[in-house]
Amino acid sequence: MTTTWYTQDHEWIRVENGVATIGITNHAQEQLGDLVFVELPEVGRAVGKGEAAAVVESVKAASDVYTPVSGEIVAVNSEVTGDPALVNREAETGGWLMQVRLSDPSETAGLMDEAAYKAFAG
Repeated sequence: MTTTWYTQDHEWIRVENGVATIGITNHAQEQLGDLVFVELPEVGRAVGKGEAAAVVESVKAASDVYTPVSGEIVAVNSEVTGDPALVNREAETGGWLMQVRLSDPSETAGLMDEAAYKAFAG
């Protein structure tokens, strides 16, 4: 079973078999506008919950992307570095940014489900 959660920093996280796929929400990409640059973390890097791990930059602003869980970066989506607009087109699917092997699956407990996130984001 795959479940998607959301953070107050406008990241989404989808966990399957102990690995979390992480990206920015559609709401976040709409607020940023057209993305022109994406910086991803190195595979193998250990990250802590709430740590800035990636950067997305638009013509308006640059924003850190935080990891909603602790673990090890096991994959990055290199397609988005060559085509940052992929995040605009497919923010919550093909525009994912990184995958993290969870070190503590219970860290997802404080995250929002889709209904709560939609209410939060307005």
